Amino acid sequence: MIDKTVENVQQACEGITDGMTVMLGGFGLCGIPENCIAELVRKNVRDLTCISNNAGVDDFGLGLLLQQRQIKKMIASYVGENAEFERQLLSGELEVELIPQGTLATRCMAAGYGLPAFYTPAGVGTEVAEGKETRTFNGKEYLLEYAFDADFAIVKAWKGDTAGNLIYHSTARNFNPAMAMAGKITVAEVEKLVPAGELDPDQIHTPGIYVHRVFQGAHYEKRIEQVTVRKR
Repeated sequence: MIDKTVENVQQACEGITDGMTVMLGGFGLCGIPENCIAELVRKNVRDLTCISNNAGVDDFGLGLLLQQRQIKKMIASYVGENAEFERQLLSGELEVELIPQGTLATRCMAAGYGLPAFYTPAGVGTEVAEGKETRTFNGKEYLLEYAFDADFAIVKAWKGDTAGNLIYHSTARNFNPAMAMAGKITVAEVEKLVPAGELDPDQIHTPGIYVHRVFQGAHYEKRIEQVTVRKR
């Protein structure tokens, strides 16, 4: 069995260079690849096109890359709680493609399935449809959307094995499985790394066939974007 482990985050992110397109799993701050984002900041790679549901917050997640002006284009579903993202968007400093969340997920999955494009009703009659091909099926209009073409996909899992099989924990699964399928090179950072054969096959969310590099991460903060608790 092929061992896909690398020793550290530096080896995991090797080959990510200026101008590349990188997918990053997560939703808000849940299930984001904290170690790899920190490494991209340290490497100071520039002019990145980042595909992610959102861009974290000002001082965490992809917000760290935005602070250093390392992202040229952001492809996301919403701006979220990131004031710097909003500022760069409104000032024209950052190219942004905002797309419906379901379309974002399906463009990831299409890339994983090897499908070049698909039709969807999401966005018809809105700014999302501007400049896009449309077609009518059974009397309803659909947009043509293209699969993503990402150089790297970076995901975060709760547990993985040396063959690259991954298990995500609860809502931290979010966009990670779809993105793990879609990158030319998929990097997975995990909280727990175990020998191949230890994971229950029925519990695996991402088969190792999709993963090229896996390593055990460290020092996860797991911040919560907004904490809401009931009154005592």
